[in-house]
Amino acid sequence: MLKSDTLISYTLLLLNILMLVSGQAFFKLGLEKIGGVNLSNAWKALLSPTIIIGLGLYVIATLVWFVVLSRLPLSVAYPIQSLAYVLGIFLSISMFNETVSMTKWIGAAIIVIGVIFIATD
Repeated sequence: MLKSDTLISYTLLLLNILMLVSGQAFFKLGLEKIGGVNLSNAWKALLSPTIIIGLGLYVIATLVWFVVLSRLPLSVAYPIQSLAYVLGIFLSISMFNETVSMTKWIGAAIIVIGVIFIATD
């Protein structure tokens, strides 16, 4: 793969990750607006515009993922996609004022270190 092709592939992978994290944020916002979901009101989630936006992001992220998989090995792309978990932690702090324990930070650091090993192999 040419250098510019590699850059495009990793840019698409980053776009996929950002859409996955954004989709989760919209899911969380939508669920907060409707007061959560249980079996008796799950249909409300499907009618929530905020959750529909999250679902749309997931659909687009999946289409981008198909392109990524056609350009990068699964053994590289899939582990790098785990950066979505790390970005999710930052999102949970900044957007939802959640507390993140030291154990979670250590886990996030381990993910980042693993991604570095995989991406530079």
